[in-house]
Amino acid sequence: MEKKTIDHVLRTTWQAVAKMYNDQALKHNSTMAVGFALLSIDPKKGTPSTSLGPKMGMETTSLSRTLKSMEEKKFIQRKPNPDDGRGVLIYLTELGKTNRDASKLAVKKFNQAIIDNTGEESIENFHLVIEKINELTKDKGIFTF
Repeated sequence: MEKKTIDHVLRTTWQAVAKMYNDQALKHNSTMAVGFALLSIDPKKGTPSTSLGPKMGMETTSLSRTLKSMEEKKFIQRKPNPDDGRGVLIYLTELGKTNRDASKLAVKKFNQAIIDNTGEESIENFHLVIEKINELTKDKGIFTF
């Protein structure tokens, strides 16, 4: 059998992980993207809306849709940034904090299950490979001609 390419394994694995997280998030009237956003918002000080996109690696349009959905579900509230009159801070509501805790627990359970089934050394090697992939793709030196 022919060996699968790295990009194929990354893509299919991420799709499986995303499906698992989305299935779990549905139990909380949520999605994986919302869970990730909840985890990216500072639960005490709030987070500037402009810093969320880069923090999450999300495009502005997708982030806007996600934040709108979170606001409609009463997970967040937007308040003017007192340090920057043009800016907005995103704060978690009590419901948002509850869902953030559920998201955090899901991530911890997933990570622990992987560690338990592969071992710490395998996880360290995985991180080394992923860091190298990120370096190589950011440098864009792979396809120089």
